[in-house]
Amino acid sequence: MAKKSKQMRAALEKIDSTKAYSVEEAVALAKETNFAKFDATVEVAYNLNIDVRKADQQIRGAMVLPNGTGKTSRVLVFARGAKAEEAKAAGADFVGEDDLVAKINGGWLDFDVVIATPDMMALVGRLGRVLGPRNLMPNPKTGTVTMDVAKAVEESKGGKITYRADKAGIVQAIIGKVSFDAEKLVGNFKAFHDTIVKAKPATAKGTYMTSVTITTTQGVGIKVDPNSL
Repeated sequence: MAKKSKQMRAALEKIDSTKAYSVEEAVALAKETNFAKFDATVEVAYNLNIDVRKADQQIRGAMVLPNGTGKTSRVLVFARGAKAEEAKAAGADFVGEDDLVAKINGGWLDFDVVIATPDMMALVGRLGRVLGPRNLMPNPKTGTVTMDVAKAVEESKGGKITYRADKAGIVQAIIGKVSFDAEKLVGNFKAFHDTIVKAKPATAKGTYMTSVTITTTQGVGIKVDPNSL
């Protein structure tokens, strides 16, 4: 078993692992116990009692956090003609067609979000094996396959996050940076929480949220009481 660092032990001493905190308490503890030497990311993880093998219990989507993520996403857009110009004007970092496909197939992955107009999806489909496993494949459900490329680029640059339940029913998302004011982190958490609550499948049985945890990069997980919201 790996030996815990002095900083990790100090952080663990401040957190009651048997307690589920209010979101305000959890955010305060996350900021207090963070020991990373950089502006750590704050994340939330939901363990949901769903069966993602069933089509009507899959949870996936996107939303714009009210206070942003603290991260500037590098946005790549597959578009041509007027839509390509629209994407560039909106601030897309990379815009192209076959040239970008060749570059990505060559191993280049220096981007965070991929957007495409519907007419470009036959081309983008060639990259399924590369983009799919990295959760970068454009999808209408997350607003990344669209004719309104300007809006998609602006949202991606302004705090849009995507989320998806994995095979175990766990949904993870960024809600900001440790440097954020606590109020902004709480606001982002509550906005995302409301989204997950509304996404509850009608066919899901029993307790929907079995656990909710806030953590920071390299930090300690802090349980949140979903009933406190």
